[in-house]
Amino acid sequence: MSVPTYLALLRGINVGGKNCLAMRDLVGIFAKAGCTDVQTYIQSGNVLFRSTRTVAESLPARVTEQIAKRYGFRISVVLRTAEQLAAAVRNNPFSSIPPEMLHLYFLAGQPDPLRVAHLDPDRSKPDTFVLQGREIYLHLPNGMGRTKLTNAYFDSKLDTICTVRNWRTVLKLLELMSGI
Repeated sequence: MSVPTYLALLRGINVGGKNCLAMRDLVGIFAKAGCTDVQTYIQSGNVLFRSTRTVAESLPARVTEQIAKRYGFRISVVLRTAEQLAAAVRNNPFSSIPPEMLHLYFLAGQPDPLRVAHLDPDRSKPDTFVLQGREIYLHLPNGMGRTKLTNAYFDSKLDTICTVRNWRTVLKLLELMSGI
């Protein structure tokens, strides 16, 4: 039986000169936690690996604690399986939008429907979003730097943690996961 492939998305690593962490150190943290075939993609906290389900389920807390202990800052970790990432790509409601205008928030938990109902679709016109399960698809014609549809907004409104990746990165991560 093959060991499943996972993607860990670390929020806020190596962004704007803050929370600096070498990718080789990150690979070491995952390997020490029991993961195999660990690799990273770009410097922003995308870690692909194989592990048992039991190891994977404990990783967000373990990685967060190890980074806090060794580097002095706390980050959040969101996990997806290869199948979950493939479904997120397949279910893109903005498939006709140019990739440079598309981003994807990955939510750590399933949001409460009552909280979802209070999201403001007009918060950041002309930006639009669609929430499906534990993903929020964003069409951002003016780019990520100008939107009010931020981590802080979705975290507070949905009472969960999220991290964002641009669409090209999402597609590359899926491609890499199929090769592990």
